[in-house]
Amino acid sequence: MPMIDVYATEGTFKDRKTLARDLAAAVMKHEQVPPLALFKDNTAAFVHDLPGDAISNVSGDSNYVRVQVLTPVGVLDRQKQLGVVKELTEIVAKAAGDQSLAARTWVLITESPDGGWGIGGHANTGADIANAARKALGKA
Repeated sequence: MPMIDVYATEGTFKDRKTLARDLAAAVMKHEQVPPLALFKDNTAAFVHDLPGDAISNVSGDSNYVRVQVLTPVGVLDRQKQLGVVKELTEIVAKAAGDQSLAARTWVLITESPDGGWGIGGHANTGADIANAARKALGKA
């Protein structure tokens, strides 16, 4: 159940809610989890607008986007990583209405260690998530 954070200068995206929803849906698709409420309700993106002077490369340019995806450890194998990075970059460029932004979009995939993230006051392990999914599927 990933969390996605998007950082860009103010005004980069006109429809942040659609961007957040599209990014969350794309990551869930690449994780290949079933469309259970367990996953749909707990896969989310947060779009952070930053002042133009809060982002800079060495040359002084601030027209970059950073997308950070936090997933449980081991969920994304190499093929899934490649797919996530490609699709999230495409979604960002389309949402900004600027295809050249793809070349300036950084996607970072971070894995949380087993038990290293929580929701509802509980630090979840892979086994916890699998058990909850089996229960939701009626296979507990």
